[in-house]
Amino acid sequence: MDIVFKIGILIFVVGIIFFIVEVFRTSVAWGIACIFIYPLGVVFTIMHWKVERDPVLVKLAGLVVMMIGTP
Repeated sequence: MDIVFKIGILIFVVGIIFFIVEVFRTSVAWGIACIFIYPLGVVFTIMHWKVERDPVLVKLAGLVVMMIGTP
């Protein structure tokens, strides 16, 4: 794998961790639900856009870097 692709993966994982931290800050119940039922993460993001905007942008940046570094 190319180093740029690995950096993109790292950025994306940081975005996921950032997302989970923000969800648990809002509510433990939401946090557990978002971990075990993935579509609820999308619902949470739509409902709490002001809180989740930054984690979503970090994940998108990671995806862009991965696409640039795709072999």
